[in-house]
Amino acid sequence: MRLTGKTAIVTGGASGFGAGIVRRFLQEGAKVMVADINADAATQMAREMGDHAIACTVDVGDGASVNAMARAAIDAWGHVDVLVNNAGITHLPAPMEKVSEEDFDRVFNVNMKSVYLTARALVPHMKERGKGAILNIASTAGVSPRPRLNWYNASKGWMITATKTMAVELAPDGVRVNALNPVAGETPLLKSFMGEDTPEMRAKFLATIPLGRFSQPEDLGNAALFLCSDEASMITGVAMEVDGGRCI
Repeated sequence: MRLTGKTAIVTGGASGFGAGIVRRFLQEGAKVMVADINADAATQMAREMGDHAIACTVDVGDGASVNAMARAAIDAWGHVDVLVNNAGITHLPAPMEKVSEEDFDRVFNVNMKSVYLTARALVPHMKERGKGAILNIASTAGVSPRPRLNWYNASKGWMITATKTMAVELAPDGVRVNALNPVAGETPLLKSFMGEDTPEMRAKFLATIPLGRFSQPEDLGNAALFLCSDEASMITGVAMEVDGGRCI
């Protein structure tokens, strides 16, 4: 019960890696807000998880929506200990100059601007309390990029750099900031990364992962639990790869 007494917001918490993190946090005693743009999925997830889970509809690229999420969490619990910036999106594989401005803006808003907006909404609260943990779910794409996913790769590289600079700035205030870099996983985004979900494309992807499997939501949940728990009290500014050796 490593998170007993702690409260956590997980954006994109109704599916994929976010759902794995929500489940693991709840198993370890936390109270968790399942924050997601899909209201029905967030409500269903919270209902399935029991009394210590609450749902919140949020557009992480919209400042007013993020502020409302933060207020709802503080109103519900009185404080927020952990923020997981998990919500993410990609554009379909394409030459960099062929990606539409609309798709670029969506990647920018969900993967990058959201980190700024959640920091603006919750960092003052954490500073006031003198403690807190922020976890950004980045990607191996930000470390070892693949062609034809250029602007997604760049957004995750930005997220890793943001993690490190946030960690340096917030350390004197007792707030730790870390990131996880998963390889492609069994999530709703997998088909988008590959362009098409076929046995041949899966085999091609898996051939680049030494351990021979995709990241699972449980893998991210376990890693997130460690970095957000007091066991990791001396760890900040880390971008931990959960990638089966993909970046070696």
